[in-house]
Amino acid sequence: MPEIDPELRAQMNEAFLQTPLHALLRLRIREPIPEGEPGHEPGTCIVDMPVHPDGFGSSGNLHGGALATLCDVACASAASRASSFRPGENTLVTADLHVRYVGRPRGDSVRCEARVIKSGRQLIVVSGTVLDDEDRVVCSADFAAMVVPLRQPLRPELRKDPNSAEM
Repeated sequence: MPEIDPELRAQMNEAFLQTPLHALLRLRIREPIPEGEPGHEPGTCIVDMPVHPDGFGSSGNLHGGALATLCDVACASAASRASSFRPGENTLVTADLHVRYVGRPRGDSVRCEARVIKSGRQLIVVSGTVLDDEDRVVCSADFAAMVVPLRQPLRPELRKDPNSAEM
């Protein structure tokens, strides 16, 4: 996949940080290891999330929806790095997400390590594993994304033509 223009990457990072759910859960995408550097692996992504009360459910534990969101973000980010997705030209959308919860985290943070299994022209399949600070598995995810034509956002302030009713 060709490298993304640094200005576009900065705009994408800003949009990520301004997404209310990402901000609430304090999600942080780790910068990828540059191509040619030791440890570089295309189609991978790691996203960190603190174990914080904003992500807790009514039981006082980390909410399954917060963990599912972590998986969705990490897997979609990995898919975007190893597919025909081109920011501003098309859209990458979640087609399927299945999360298996197998434990509760120990420590102050969790991370989802996502890896592309298969990247086709339109469908990308990704595996995600959420680990705690002790590298114990908290949950695993099977994820599929699709590359689709560019769509107008539902949020009117983000539309190129705010008067457009196209969905």
